[in-house]
Amino acid sequence: MQTILEKAKTVTLLAMDVDGVLTNGSLYFGNSGEEMKAFSILDGLGIKLLRDAGIRPAIITGRTSELLLRRARELSIELIYQGREDKGTALEELRQDLKLSYDQIAYVGDDLPDLAAIRAAGLGITVANGHHFVARHADWQTRAAGGSGAVREIAELILMSQGKLNDALEQFL
Repeated sequence: MQTILEKAKTVTLLAMDVDGVLTNGSLYFGNSGEEMKAFSILDGLGIKLLRDAGIRPAIITGRTSELLLRRARELSIELIYQGREDKGTALEELRQDLKLSYDQIAYVGDDLPDLAAIRAAGLGITVANGHHFVARHADWQTRAAGGSGAVREIAELILMSQGKLNDALEQFL
């Protein structure tokens, strides 16, 4: 765990997959063809805590969804890369755009398309229900499943490693 905390100390950007990370990976379609997804309120607050502490959230997803854009606006996530199946290339573009080193980036994903980004990031993370092959190559695996507080767990780990967790929590007293 000490190595993970050391890696988390330098993180200034958390890049996230959506389906399987911010959601449980299920897709729901209504009779009229509308798409529905469930997002965790726990994760949403975790993202806000990170943002308030100066750590930028970003989304890299293979799908394209208006629903995701709505949720991202609610959470003030400005860095959104949709329709990007090659997540490693998308992460490299994001890194270059922001002039960051990989040590400053944590990436969380759950399945094989996320593997290149997980391996490239300074802190590569998968969720509890991430694919076993992805878990073997990640630096850390959350206890919480995707869509069930995994991003909140990651947020608290990053904030703790940087000595910012107590201040983030105490604002609610």
